[in-house]
Amino acid sequence: MDLNAIKARLESMSKSTSSSKEDDRVKLKRFKPSIGKQTIRVVPFKFNKDYPFTEMKFYYNIGKFKVIASPLNWGEKDPIAEFAKQLRGTNDKENWKLAKQLDPKVRITLPVVVRGEEHEGVQYWEFGKTTYEEFLQLAADDEVGDFTDIMSGRDIKLVTVGPDVTGTKYNRTSISPSMKQSPLSNSKEEIEKLLEEQTDPKDAYKCLSFDVIKQALQEWLTPESEEDEIVSEENDGFEDEKPNNYSLEIKPKVSNIDKFDSMFEDDDSPF
Repeated sequence: MDLNAIKARLESMSKSTSSSKEDDRVKLKRFKPSIGKQTIRVVPFKFNKDYPFTEMKFYYNIGKFKVIASPLNWGEKDPIAEFAKQLRGTNDKENWKLAKQLDPKVRITLPVVVRGEEHEGVQYWEFGKTTYEEFLQLAADDEVGDFTDIMSGRDIKLVTVGPDVTGTKYNRTSISPSMKQSPLSNSKEEIEKLLEEQTDPKDAYKCLSFDVIKQALQEWLTPESEEDEIVSEENDGFEDEKPNNYSLEIKPKVSNIDKFDSMFEDDDSPF
């Protein structure tokens, strides 16, 4: 056998696989409300016509990762969630505090059309629990009805205020429905385009393997140790954006580390 040829072929296959993974991810066209007033229209979601909201769970600043999308988003096992569950199975107060710190942050993504920017097509607005609850309350209001209906729905009016009003370093956006019902568009072709040319928000993130996330968790649990950096392939797959500040200050007891190690001892698990 020509070992050099075999090595060259193996390297070629490795590059091909890496390129394929990169191509599998998509870039979301994100919408971020600007300070002042804007009007949007929620578009029926191509991938779930009954529910336009996509809920995803994220961890911030675990190990060397700024952002980790929980494997639970794809129905896979999540070592951080497994460890937090084990901590809550004890009567130790410190364990419960640690478990709370390890709870993922839920972010919701919604497909919208920004009025005045219809040429941009469907954009994706990502927000937290407060705005999510406001949308759900609108949907449950019989006087509002289905605001996503393409013919008799309602535009949503936004009012965004800045840090000078919120008293924090973040903006705050409130929502309210338009009193007037209206179509998504007056053009049948444009409506069809908006309904079809959409992206699944989950495709914008990479589902890291169980072992990679487990390693990141171990690094966070033992911050004093100097670990080699995770290879770049394991760090890619996330949007280059600044997450909410989520500082993790409490260091776990040594007993927690022992519990972490024993939890993942070899067994019949496929991971």
